[in-house]
Amino acid sequence: MKKKKFIDPNIINKSKTVEEKIQFYFHKGNNFPLPTEIEISESGTCNRKCSFCPRSAPTFSDKKEFISNQLHEKLCEELRQIDYRGTVRYSGFVEPLIDKNIFNLIAMARNYLPNSNIEMVTNGDPLNLNRLNKLFENGLNKILISAYDGKTEATQLEDLCVKAKLKKNQYIVRHRYYTEDQDFGITLSNRAGEMQNAEFTIQSLKEPLKKPCFIPSYTFFLDYQGDVLMCPHDWGKKIILGNFNKEKFLDIWFSDKALGIRKMLNNSNRKFSPCNVCDVDGTFMGKKNAEYFY
Repeated sequence: MKKKKFIDPNIINKSKTVEEKIQFYFHKGNNFPLPTEIEISESGTCNRKCSFCPRSAPTFSDKKEFISNQLHEKLCEELRQIDYRGTVRYSGFVEPLIDKNIFNLIAMARNYLPNSNIEMVTNGDPLNLNRLNKLFENGLNKILISAYDGKTEATQLEDLCVKAKLKKNQYIVRHRYYTEDQDFGITLSNRAGEMQNAEFTIQSLKEPLKKPCFIPSYTFFLDYQGDVLMCPHDWGKKIILGNFNKEKFLDIWFSDKALGIRKMLNNSNRKFSPCNVCDVDGTFMGKKNAEYFY
């Protein structure tokens, strides 16, 4: 009997924000959705090497480099020009709280984008009451904390949020310390083929899934070097849609390359790298967004 995969309960909440906050932009005679999620992977480093993460592979390179204020401000300014009201999330392949400049980045995003939803995903290791308060004082709307060590630590993180007087809709502590047979409390994937050499190995698919993927239809993923990736699961950076240091937000989002990939994935065509080896479902959310790109 095939084991039932763990599905993060936050997916239900996230799917509502993805599909209920669609903004449209008129492009070449059509109204297309802007991304409802902008994910910023603002450094090249993390303090952990979890077994179910590509960082646990011996060849993975950790780089203590961080996004520049100039690049981050360029993004904020271009989003301000279109009155962006979706979600800006500091997450990606890193631990955002290692960046000492993170509070300034959040304050900048809030200043430029007063109507946006600003979130952070963290493992909680660097978190204390002072830092937690400072995040929200600078404009954070919600923090998602992944508790990896155990129930005791998860309870301590929940107590910390209560002590900071956060409302229930301002934080989620995700219990991610379960056993391997419970998928560690994570919606596991092979990270577009990058888990083959990780401590917890997940093999690449031999044949591509015959189902659509809506992720590139609602997500704009920017890394600290300025590369815009097709998908936050593409840890190998196999498809780079453009570089934000040299190009504009709208030009990358509506590029022929981006539009072509969305069309193929929306039509269940995954016969290209890295989607051909990826096991991500890709249909939990974003169908409404994707329909406009058919």
